[in-house]
Amino acid sequence: MLSLETLTPDSTRTPNPQLSVLSRVPATKSHRVLSPQVEEFEQDVPQDLGPLQFLKLRKHRPLVDNAWFCDRITVRSPGAFQEAAFPCYRWVQGEGVLTLPEGTGEGPPQGSGCRAKGVMVGKVEEFEQDVPQDLGPLQFVKLRKHHSLVDNAWFCDRITVQGPRSFQEAAFPCYRWVQGEGVLTLPEGTEKVQKCWQDDEFFGYQFLNGANPMLLRRSTSLPSRLVVPSGMKDLQAQLEKELQNGSLFEADFILLDGIPANVIQGEQQYLAAPLVMLKMEPSGKLLPMVIQIQPPSPSSRTPPLFLPSDPPLAWLLAKTWVRSSDFHLHELQYHLLNTHLLAEVFAVATMRCLPALHPVFKLLIPHTRYTMDINTRARNQLISDGGVFDKVVSTGGGGHVQLIRRAMAQLTYRSLCPPDNLADRGLLGITSAFYAHDALRLWEIIARYVEGIIHLYYQGDDVVRGDPELQAWCREITEVGLCQAQDRGFPVSFQTRAQLCHFLTMCIFTCSAQHAAVNTGQFDWFAWVPNAPSSMRMPPPTTKEDVTMDTVMGSLPNVRQSCLQMSVTWHLGRPQRDMVPLGHHQEEYFSGPEPKAVLRQFQADLDKLEKEIVARNEQLDLPYEYLKPSLIESSITI
Repeated sequence: MLSLETLTPDSTRTPNPQLSVLSRVPATKSHRVLSPQVEEFEQDVPQDLGPLQFLKLRKHRPLVDNAWFCDRITVRSPGAFQEAAFPCYRWVQGEGVLTLPEGTGEGPPQGSGCRAKGVMVGKVEEFEQDVPQDLGPLQFVKLRKHHSLVDNAWFCDRITVQGPRSFQEAAFPCYRWVQGEGVLTLPEGTEKVQKCWQDDEFFGYQFLNGANPMLLRRSTSLPSRLVVPSGMKDLQAQLEKELQNGSLFEADFILLDGIPANVIQGEQQYLAAPLVMLKMEPSGKLLPMVIQIQPPSPSSRTPPLFLPSDPPLAWLLAKTWVRSSDFHLHELQYHLLNTHLLAEVFAVATMRCLPALHPVFKLLIPHTRYTMDINTRARNQLISDGGVFDKVVSTGGGGHVQLIRRAMAQLTYRSLCPPDNLADRGLLGITSAFYAHDALRLWEIIARYVEGIIHLYYQGDDVVRGDPELQAWCREITEVGLCQAQDRGFPVSFQTRAQLCHFLTMCIFTCSAQHAAVNTGQFDWFAWVPNAPSSMRMPPPTTKEDVTMDTVMGSLPNVRQSCLQMSVTWHLGRPQRDMVPLGHHQEEYFSGPEPKAVLRQFQADLDKLEKEIVARNEQLDLPYEYLKPSLIESSITI
């Protein structure tokens, strides 16, 4: 039984209002697993309530304390009095009382919540279709669901194409909902990586558009650590020529230097801190020129430089060391720290400092869904003592913690904002940099959405400066959550609406688009283990002539490690069946026509970008899908 108590000001009364409650039936064990039943009920109230500011909600329990998930409560009354909505979107359990403010979200200050939503799928179906034509090698397939009377959604796992005789089976992962009349373009999955991982062009492509597009930068000078021997004058001249042309790029993994390597089942693992120099061809291809696997050290001789002209296995092993190092920085710095842990800082600060009625709370809360849950799981299962990193990854066993500390010390505000980050790395205007292009477009769209909401509630800069809860939220993030990060560009106060909008855009982009960019492709790029080994079992080579196939195979993870890597990256990268796309959260935290109009425009802008990306991808050999708005989850849930 639910009980309601209303709080009203002493003002004009309105007779005989009607309360309508939309709620969900009890869940068992986990709040994340829901029964598919939804219930809506109404209650006539004989008293004169007048304009309402708050409702109080409590659930009485008879024998068993089942939880209820309440979406919202609406109050309607006869006459001209408008309907009032009181968003809840949280669990009602025990004898506690929830105080729900009215959902208009009036200006700064005044009143927390998150929502879990699940979809139960009860039927699995597999069917085949014979195709009479000769399709030949496929790069992508298009999928559309026709609906007759009822537009039921289908969750498609994957499509496989099997050809006659020697034509290899091709797999096209989907793992998403197919609904309406839209067309899904599905690129070929990990088979592309398996076929092309040894190619230099494919190696370079991953720095622009792979799972980790965050490390590459345009060179402004030759790195001091790159010691070119006197006998390699041609290489020196080539590097200087590319540098003068503005076509020289670098990826430096120096953050890994000195990190202790793991010991797995009594076997020592190994780490390196490579430097790779690449050149951009006029066609947009990015090709490696030279790899230095370890930085120079006073205690050892000058490290060798590996070149594309070296013996093929030596060059392949050097590239494999780079790809392994990229795995560590991707997972720990750019994925775990720069998205998951940052999103947790935003979520905790929002819960601590902002009441539920605050417009910034209403704006951000959809982007915190499940984040605390998944981060707790990561702490308990991935990076904990005896967790996946300790079992599989060469940075496990304590090195991963040191690496995160180093990355945290280098984290800057600018690095989280694509217009600044891409400019600082010299990646603006590169036609083959699809992550960069899509990230900038999404940033612009999110920024317009944020500005539209904020300008409804903050009429001037003075209102921003005078909002104590907003200022406390800012300090909580920079000084507490990010450990005194003001010396790295993070604000300790907001002085203008523009400054506030920029920061909120960063928060939403981090919790949605940036996480999609570094999370969704993990299985695509990491399931073929030689392309991104989670550990290396032999030390880096010091000579080129002694590298054999036994050296390469002995360096790669063993069968047990490889199986675990494939399994974990599949779990981490797969779309969630209750995924909520960016801009399409169902919770109505804002009441009133103005913020709803802003949200509709946000959705229209995202739909337009979706069409642009689909059209572009049809012209590409390898479509870049990770920042398609329909594939970007609104929050970090996995």
